[in-house]
Order: sequence, then structure tokens, then C-alpha cells
Amino acid sequence: MISIVLLGSGNLAHHLCQAFSKSAKVKVVQVYGRNKRALKKFEKFADTTLDLTLLKPATIYILAVNDDAIKPLSMALMEKQGLVVHTAGGIHMDVLQHEHRGVFYPLQTFTADKEVDFSAVPISIEAHKKEDKMLLQDLASSISSEVYDVPSSKRMKLHVAAVFVNNFVNHLYAIGEGICQQEKIPFEILQPLIRETADKIRSLSPEKAQTGPARRNDADTMKQHLSYLENSTHKQIYQLLSESIIKNYEEKL
Repeated sequence: MISIVLLGSGNLAHHLCQAFSKSAKVKVVQVYGRNKRALKKFEKFADTTLDLTLLKPATIYILAVNDDAIKPLSMALMEKQGLVVHTAGGIHMDVLQHEHRGVFYPLQTFTADKEVDFSAVPISIEAHKKEDKMLLQDLASSISSEVYDVPSSKRMKLHVAAVFVNNFVNHLYAIGEGICQQEKIPFEILQPLIRETADKIRSLSPEKAQTGPARRNDADTMKQHLSYLENSTHKQIYQLLSESIIKNYEEKL
């Protein structure tokens, strides 16, 4: 049995706690957090504490916290005998100073009250010692069928790619929703298009799947679109993305 102490009380920590609770190989023995109210939702899974000095012994200590909290929080665990790992995509493993250190990075977006099927969540692992990597492999495999050995240098670039395909794309959704609201058009009218765009790249590369006025270098349509946009930042985003698409395909136009 792999015993876990989770440090953090946010969305990722909660989703991890739920996933681990369904595994016969893992037991979350304790959850640490600074917010008493946030810890309430963990009480049905494990003991909770607000005090770092009261952490229980565990096989693995998982730091599921904001990036800037990883290093200072890890320093409070220097005397612990277990494996200490963080869950950040964009932070090097060696921010941790422990002999037994590693990374356990679930590559997914986690939102409160939105259930995630962890069995399909890709988990990237890394460890300073071979035996610790095997331990993380066992832990990850207990909740997911998608486990990858990714070193920090590659994982940090993977995180950049994830920001492009998730965070930036969602921001573009928000801009599109704002335009719809302004014109009193239901945003739902765009959702079949969003689903088809996401589904298409399962069988086509994004480069081959690209369509639209910039792909065709339709200058008149793009000029008209820019005239509709009142927000100067949105104009800049439209121009920058259009120019990037045109440049990417200029030899094929």
C-alpha cells in the first residue's frame, strides 16, 4: 500500500484525493492546507491538518500547490523520510532539495465541481532515483492508463504547449462569447463548431485541419472582421494570429 500525504487544498489536490480514494493500492493518510474551510471537503477522504509540524509519516508527500509555494513548502519537509514530489508542469524537479525527490504531473485542466476521469489523464513522472521513479510509476498506474516518463527539460516545454492548446484557446472562447453577448446571439450556436474543431485533430494534424480566412489569405474578409472589433486588444490578437497562420502557410497559398 502506498501511503500519501497531500499538501494543498485546491482543485488539483481534491481531484487527486478523489482518484486515489478509488485505488486499492493507495491510501491518502492526511491532507494539509492553510484554509480550514477548504479542508472541509477532504475530511471524508482522510485526516486533515493546518499544522505542518503534525504531518504523518508517508511513502510519498505530494505538493499540489501554486508554483511559487513549492520551494518554501518543500523546505518544511526536509526531515521527512518519504519521497517528495511536486505536481507543476513548468517547474524543474530540482527546485526540491530532497535526496528522494520527483515530479508527478497530471496534464489536465482541473475545475471545482467538474468531475474528471483520471483513468484517461496523462501523468508525467520524473524522479532523482531509479527506485523512486518505479514507485511513481506504480502510483500513476494505479489511477491512470496514460503514464509517461518525461524529464524536467521536456516537461517544461510540454507545459508551454499545454498553455497554448488549453489556456489560450479558452481565452479565445471567452472573446468569442463576449462578441456573441454583445450581439445578443447565444454562445451555444458556436459549441458544435468548437466540438468539431477539437474532434477533428484526433484524426488530422492541426496543420492539416486549419481552415478560415487567414488560411486562405482572404484579405477582404480579415479587413472586414477587424472593422467589427471595437476592443483594441482583440484587434491585436486577431491580427497577430492571422499573421501567424498566413506565415505558416505562405508557401502553400
